[in-house]
Amino acid sequence: MASKKYSFLAGSLCLLASYGFSQNTQTSGTTGSNYDVSDSSVVPSKRMPQHTEFMNGTYNFPAKPRNQWEVGVKAGSFGIGGDVSSRLSPGFGLHIRKALGYVFSLRLEYMYGIGKGLNWKPSSNYFNNPAWTTTGYTAPSNVYYNYKNKTQDLALEGIVTFNNIRFHKAKTGFNVYGIFGFGATMYDVKVNALNNGSPYNFSSISGGVYKNRKETIKALKAMMDDSYETPADNYGTQRAKLFGNSFQPVTHLGLGMAFKLSNRINLAIEDRFTITKTDLLDGQRWAEQVGGAPVLTSDFDTYNYATVGLNFNLGSKSVEPLWWQNPLDYAYSEIRNPRLMRLPKPVLPDADGDGVTDQFDQEQTPQGVPVDTHGVSRDTDGDGVPDARDKELVTPTYCQPVDADGIGKCPCPADCGTKADSTDCAAKLGALPSITFSGNAMSINNDAKSLLASIASRLRNSPECKVVVIGYGTSTKQQQQRSWDRVNAVINYLVEKEGISADRFIFQYGQEGGDLNTVDLRGAANGEEGPTNVPAPHPNLRGRK
Repeated sequence: MASKKYSFLAGSLCLLASYGFSQNTQTSGTTGSNYDVSDSSVVPSKRMPQHTEFMNGTYNFPAKPRNQWEVGVKAGSFGIGGDVSSRLSPGFGLHIRKALGYVFSLRLEYMYGIGKGLNWKPSSNYFNNPAWTTTGYTAPSNVYYNYKNKTQDLALEGIVTFNNIRFHKAKTGFNVYGIFGFGATMYDVKVNALNNGSPYNFSSISGGVYKNRKETIKALKAMMDDSYETPADNYGTQRAKLFGNSFQPVTHLGLGMAFKLSNRINLAIEDRFTITKTDLLDGQRWAEQVGGAPVLTSDFDTYNYATVGLNFNLGSKSVEPLWWQNPLDYAYSEIRNPRLMRLPKPVLPDADGDGVTDQFDQEQTPQGVPVDTHGVSRDTDGDGVPDARDKELVTPTYCQPVDADGIGKCPCPADCGTKADSTDCAAKLGALPSITFSGNAMSINNDAKSLLASIASRLRNSPECKVVVIGYGTSTKQQQQRSWDRVNAVINYLVEKEGISADRFIFQYGQEGGDLNTVDLRGAANGEEGPTNVPAPHPNLRGRK
């Protein structure tokens, strides 16, 4: 029945812990640190010089904040490991804890445990144990070793936190830690050897009627009272006493996990193991020897203290205990979004405003002049006239030198005056691609730009040839104007972007027999002439559907 009660209690506490953990991760999992490193109100006076230097930018590290104390209460099971089988027994305690850093803290803990034990197998070699020999037990009777131990423990413990320094998350809703420490225990052990002043008659149990542990323990509990009236064996004057009880230095080792319920409260589950240098926590130090005299056992008793508790953070004008803080939060937040980091302002002077800093600028150019990566005026065709003043952006080498506007005069081949040569432009240029427009568009798209680049390349290779640019559409004034706009767009692109001289084009628009959305280009026939530009037929309709 008792085990069911403890199982129910443990299950309830686990559910509470999981609820608190889920609530905390939802509310504080993404908040990061709950204090600002620039907040001087949480910095103690002795660390204010460091804080001042940090805020002035002369020291890299912020001052450690004042953090809260923790006070905890706990309850659980207390069990002794010795020569007598331990029974599930209660233990209670409280502690105060203070962080010395983000990983290490100190805790002063008090524990009160009531340990009980009962062997289910009989013992006969008890003649050196005064708890049984002085109460009237004689051979060949058997006894069943038992005890009740009242232990008080006071220890100073170091707590090492394992998981608050996190690289991929600001904070955590649970805390895992290790426990080590030193202290002293004071204990008093009694044995249940008498029943109303007389020895128990264990012969009805040890006679072989009960065959297993469960039946034997049940029978012993039914027979024995709960008086524990007889002092157990002890070291007497060989060991120190405190308030009449045995006194013993001890060492603690343990593990714990705390679940955050709020910024002030957390639930902790711990298991602490205690090492002693006494063999009398259970009142028995003699080993059973069949067929021989009893001998002293060579091992010392230990005890285990497993608890569930609630911890409370206390303190005003201070931050949460440092074991709940992630010390990397400040560093990561400054890298991500600098607030306190002092960054030098870049100084990149550019006197002429050409986009190249003076450190690398090799020429001071007028405003708006295209330049290369060294700040020098760009001259695409290398004719000595900067692009900003060059009216023929790309002049073939054989057409140079050029005039002041960057326009060259291409030499006529020896036979350029013959009929055969003058009529050969269509053959020299070949079939030129058509430029297609979509809908009512008037602008040159990327596909058309690629085609016009290839046409310009052919024109540069045949500088003596002219090109007829033809647009279609005569039915309405809108079609005529659209035809003019598209022919004009093609010629302007070849002149302005590809550097072809404007006098090499013959402007024809509003022609019949072609696609309204297409502009055709062909090499001019021998003697074919025409205007290089004509006025818009219906300028008031320009851009209308």
